[in-house]
Amino acid sequence: MNMMTHQQALEVLAAHRGERIVITTMGSVGIWPKLSDSPLDFHYMPSAMGEGSALGLGLALAQPQRGVIVVNGEGCMLMNLGNLVTIASTSANLFLIIIDNGLYEVTGGQPTAAAGHADFSGIAKAAGIERTYSFAELDDWKNRAAEALGGKGPVVITLKVEGRLGQKTPKPPRTMAEQIARLAAAIRS
Repeated sequence: MNMMTHQQALEVLAAHRGERIVITTMGSVGIWPKLSDSPLDFHYMPSAMGEGSALGLGLALAQPQRGVIVVNGEGCMLMNLGNLVTIASTSANLFLIIIDNGLYEVTGGQPTAAAGHADFSGIAKAAGIERTYSFAELDDWKNRAAEALGGKGPVVITLKVEGRLGQKTPKPPRTMAEQIARLAAAIRS
């Protein structure tokens, strides 16, 4: 199997994101700004890992016509698996992308407890989310991204990507205050 890179996974997402709000976390914060600089992009890097999906859920409920894509790491999902049940109990137009590289990036790239054996899309389905997808090969993701990102949420998409031990999480290109102001202005327009 030829596993896709994190960059390749996000390139496909960028081609299919439409006019949705995109929230990136952890390693995606360093890649996404090279692919998109939309006012609807928000790089969420709090000290509380795992809250990106909750932020995305709130925005999706507030902006149902627009929809929200949250790009979360599997380490973050491990910190807040319970949020999958909350997401399943809504009709939120939320697309939760789980980048599974088997690593905790925030703490220096150590392997997660789930590395190599957890099925996050299966966990999401068991939590009650009907539409789930899992991709490990780039061609498969490219060929089915329009389907997976089509329609309304909630949807969970797991993308297995190559991981690099010792990987560090980059800083967002803008301060949190700048991002909040920029996103708020874009939502109002």
